[in-house]
Amino acid sequence: MPNTTNKPLRYRQIHLDFHTSEHIPGIGVDFDPDIFVSTLKAAHVDSITIFAKCHHGWSYYPTKVGKPHPRLARPDLLGDMVKALSAADIESPIYISVQWDELTAREHPEWRAMTASNQYHHDRPDDPSAGKQLSPAWHTLCLNHAGLRKYILDQAREVAQSYPTQGLFFDIILTPDCVCPACIERMQCEGLDPENSADRLKNDEAVNEQFRRETSEALFKEFPNLRVFYNCGHIHKQGPKRFSTYSHLELESLPTGGWGYDHFPSSARYAATLGMDFLAHTGKFHTSWGEFGGFKHPDALEYECAQMIALGSKCLVGDQLHPNGAINPDTYASIAPAYRRVEKLEPFLDGAKQVSEIAILSAEHMNPKGARNHPSDDGAAQMLQELKRPFDVLDSSARFEEYRLLILPDEIPVDAALAARLKAYLAGGGKIIASWHSGIGEDGAFAVDFGIERQATPIASRPSYVKAGKDLDPSMPKTAFVFYDEAETVRAVGATVLAGIYPSYFNRSYKHFCSHQHAPDDTAADMLGAAVTEHGGIAYIAYPIFRLYRAIGQPLYKYVVRGLLDRLVPDPAMVTDLPSSGRATLTRQIGHNRHILHLLYGPPQIRGKDVRGDDGSRRVMEMIEDIPAIGPVNASVRLPAKPKRVFDAMTGEDLAWEAGADGAISITVPRLHIHSAVVFEGV
Repeated sequence: MPNTTNKPLRYRQIHLDFHTSEHIPGIGVDFDPDIFVSTLKAAHVDSITIFAKCHHGWSYYPTKVGKPHPRLARPDLLGDMVKALSAADIESPIYISVQWDELTAREHPEWRAMTASNQYHHDRPDDPSAGKQLSPAWHTLCLNHAGLRKYILDQAREVAQSYPTQGLFFDIILTPDCVCPACIERMQCEGLDPENSADRLKNDEAVNEQFRRETSEALFKEFPNLRVFYNCGHIHKQGPKRFSTYSHLELESLPTGGWGYDHFPSSARYAATLGMDFLAHTGKFHTSWGEFGGFKHPDALEYECAQMIALGSKCLVGDQLHPNGAINPDTYASIAPAYRRVEKLEPFLDGAKQVSEIAILSAEHMNPKGARNHPSDDGAAQMLQELKRPFDVLDSSARFEEYRLLILPDEIPVDAALAARLKAYLAGGGKIIASWHSGIGEDGAFAVDFGIERQATPIASRPSYVKAGKDLDPSMPKTAFVFYDEAETVRAVGATVLAGIYPSYFNRSYKHFCSHQHAPDDTAADMLGAAVTEHGGIAYIAYPIFRLYRAIGQPLYKYVVRGLLDRLVPDPAMVTDLPSSGRATLTRQIGHNRHILHLLYGPPQIRGKDVRGDDGSRRVMEMIEDIPAIGPVNASVRLPAKPKRVFDAMTGEDLAWEAGADGAISITVPRLHIHSAVVFEGV
């Protein structure tokens, strides 16, 4: 469908929001094309997504399809931007809002989504001092209306015909749990049950796919080299067919905006497996989109962009233009250090691919629900990042054989087809770590030979306790340690038991309780079942250890997995003494015959403890303010051969290296501030 000859995405991009009320005067009155472009150039920006139509439904050019903003001071603000950017060789993809369009919602209330929960996005909590308040909300539109789909396509055509843009960014493609009359009728015709939430999600997804397919087919036919992306705030792990209507991917992931610092790495390590060019969205905001007067610390932006390029992504920073059209100089002064670094490193990024030995088979892919990453995927990715074990995230269409080990995190059901693939993978020398309900077939038994049997009744003790020996991991305590989640009851029938499950004296209830939280382990009790086993290259953990690590953060849970990794995949491709909050990736530029080791250090802290979300929810916020330098940092990598030269990519200075008896190449970075890229040339 899309033309695969599109030029690669640029590395240093901006996404410029402009959701501007009709109640504000002088829209764009202070826009100066020369200052606009010179500010972007000074910040090393080479692409900026600008706006045709915003969430308020107003257009910023002389449209014949939509309606121009009634208080627009420059009749063609969009065109003035495109002209100035084109002259400066800055790309200008164009933004069109889709399901949030307040003007259209007012003019066509019959196109509004009707949610099964009878709630809208962006509800605000009542203010007790002011009594009941009407919600200042975007009213979501439903794409199951041909008139709405035609309106969006007509405006997209108009924009692409009128302006020499590289692409279109369609925003807000949601699954609103819609039960409008059109969706009820569609579900009934398709044999779906409107009272079933899973069926409503299937209908939403099908409606959105119809919109994407109709739009892309029309646009690519008329504009073969146009880039097109449809944004829903997350790249869902639904397989490559899900993205057949896209020209590229954009991973929205604002760490301080509710996504957190662990969302992007998991998404990027999935996107990289799809063979598509992709970029990542962060924001210049202290919180999230829509914040005027908020500024993220330059260290945070530098760290976030360095992590993007280390994971094979192009970079994008979100900004919001003031209604008067004047670009904010402070914003671009804070972006400049990050993009100066990226520009310097671009020769070492072109065509670079991750060197990954481990794959996570995505729980989100196998259990399609929720707005963002599955907690089991996030927990597994967080562990592997902290352990510096290079990995990818896969859907079921990917080739397992390219990896030394496959992780099945917590909730990976196994049908006959997947069982056959796993058996072939194991026969070829692959290894597996599975946890909790993963690996279980349709008959309720393990689908491959784990060397264990599943018992009918799960562990009754909540919480329960684990005793493990030093042969699992040197950090295992001598005494029992607590697991705060449920566990499968399994017994070994050939597997080696590396840890066992033991009960507390009793579960806490009104009948009996002990201390503040839960009863201690019953030291006289027998083992209830195996907690950790290994058999024939397959390890099993009876708990949902990955979602539990994400929730609790107990390092001992990570050390259980570390012990299994060391047992099953010794001699990893990369080792470093970076702290657990540091990050490391190894990439390979085949066309340039070199490897690049990226070392990052920028640990987030919890600073905001009561941040309000758009829906009225409250959350804590991870943020980065000032990153200290650390060092020296030691690392070793396993390469196909000895390098001809090792040097720092930023400075060009040679680094001393030595080859160990085991063939690993060791280096020392004397000082690490935020990010260092070490180039191994000639391999």
